[in-house]
Amino acid sequence: MLTDIPPSLLLFAGALITMLLRGRARNIFLVALPIYTFWHISQLSFGEGPKLDFLPTFDALEPLRVDKLSKAFGYIFTLNAAVAFLFAFYVKKAFQHVWALVYIGAALGVIFAGDLITLYIYWELMAISSAFVIIARNTLRAKQAAFRYVMVHIFGGLLLLAGIVMTVSSSGSIAFDSFDYADANLGTWLILAGFLVNAAAPLFSAWLSDAYPEASVTGGLILSAYTTKTAVYTLLRGFPGWEPLMVIGCVMAVIGIMYALLENDMRRILAYSIINQVGFMVCAAGIGTKMAIAGAVAHAFCHIIYKSLLWMSAGAVLYRTGKSRCTDLGGLYKTMPWTLLFGGIGALAISAVPLTSGFTSKTIIIAATEYKQLFWVWLVLELASAGVFLHAGIKFPYFVFFNQDKGLRPKEAPKTMLWAMGILSFLCIWLGIQPQMLYDILPYAVDYKAYTASHLVTQMQLLMFSALVFFLFLPMLKRTATISLDVDWFYRKGGVAFYRIMDKSLNGINTKVNDVIAVRSTAWVGRFFRTAPAEILGGLLVPYWMGIGLKTDEITARKEKLVLRAKRGAFPVGITACLAVVMLAIIYLVALG
Repeated sequence: MLTDIPPSLLLFAGALITMLLRGRARNIFLVALPIYTFWHISQLSFGEGPKLDFLPTFDALEPLRVDKLSKAFGYIFTLNAAVAFLFAFYVKKAFQHVWALVYIGAALGVIFAGDLITLYIYWELMAISSAFVIIARNTLRAKQAAFRYVMVHIFGGLLLLAGIVMTVSSSGSIAFDSFDYADANLGTWLILAGFLVNAAAPLFSAWLSDAYPEASVTGGLILSAYTTKTAVYTLLRGFPGWEPLMVIGCVMAVIGIMYALLENDMRRILAYSIINQVGFMVCAAGIGTKMAIAGAVAHAFCHIIYKSLLWMSAGAVLYRTGKSRCTDLGGLYKTMPWTLLFGGIGALAISAVPLTSGFTSKTIIIAATEYKQLFWVWLVLELASAGVFLHAGIKFPYFVFFNQDKGLRPKEAPKTMLWAMGILSFLCIWLGIQPQMLYDILPYAVDYKAYTASHLVTQMQLLMFSALVFFLFLPMLKRTATISLDVDWFYRKGGVAFYRIMDKSLNGINTKVNDVIAVRSTAWVGRFFRTAPAEILGGLLVPYWMGIGLKTDEITARKEKLVLRAKRGAFPVGITACLAVVMLAIIYLVALG
């Protein structure tokens, strides 16, 4: 039946078809395919789909497990893909679109996978295909960033694979369900570590801000939605209630703000903002209550919408101006008012301003901390919410559109870009006014009222305080043409140092061995086999020559003549045969010894 087909296969098939289409037909197909996949997901029945039973020592693979958690992520993944491809109508080449479809399809494969082996296959395919999305910009910086991106994700994939092998070996099951924190072993901790690499957790977060801004206008938009949110899904599915995730999530929420405030590049600001926002979701997974899990799903859903809107706004500016640094931008409100308007709505939504989607989703997580009486977690997340308004709600639009006029007068964004931004802007406001439609698809029922006096007063106080801080400290926040160092500095510099050490040590050893074995030894062996038989034969003939009365100088002359003939290969046939016999005899004696 059609409903037994995993949604990922639809996008993989679409990637093949995309290579055959051209022009407007291809662009229309790219928008229509995710819309159809969205409908396909809505038709999937809850439960398990067909299984693949071809591995004799394991349970059957389960490529399609459907429940409310996987459906919620499936809806937003396909919805975002449709709008992103509408935004990308201007792209002429199919390369980027093909890999984007594979990437999104792999992300769908992960969220519908019911076993660890299927999940791992899609997980690695997601890493490979996303690297090609980065490479599609076809610049040296993009290729270098993609290389570093792949190295980090290979490391994460190896952690995940090692954890899966150990877990399956100890439990005998490949099912991907929630792991018990009390019975955690090394295998489950390695699986968690592999997931956290993709979630951009501390010490492994630099790949995100390093790679995403180097992708193309469309590439950065697509990348912003899937890798980290797929990791969030795996944490919600496999590790709910794991208390260390609360600490990790809080650290992510704070670190993301710090680096976003320091950053000069507008797309890097948004990249660090992803780390901050994902921190809320990771923290919710650590809380583990039904309300926290539902809040994390709601926040992931809304985050993808408003974060994509912000990346579209930044992408439109980059597309029209070719500039991404805040110090190179300013005064764009004069010629790009619609881009400003839509980007402003995204900025309000990410800041959780009432009547936007961020307010009706993020506050569920904060309420979950209150209900569980986690004071320090609540305090960190409230402060992080204020920081979000600083870096994404005010800083991003201010320095890009209102800062000192640099004399740039670009055209407004293309119409398809504006349509895409308009759709997401509508969703940001609609889900802020009518959130029940979102609450109905969450994995658990949400008995939560966002619009209470307490919530409104608290949030508006935070927002006004953040705005006051921004404008009071504006001189300190003015950007300079600098870059911010992240933990990627260690593997950037360390990688170069490691390469040089290996080059000098291993290649030095290789050169020495080559000189001794391949050059000198070979030359010696060659000389030996050219002259040694003649010298040996001459030594054996000395008694004979002395017996027939030859003098010493005559014997020496005859020996030198034999060696000269050996070098020239000018022996008579009989002598050559004698030399061969002598050499065979020597080899035989050596073998007997």
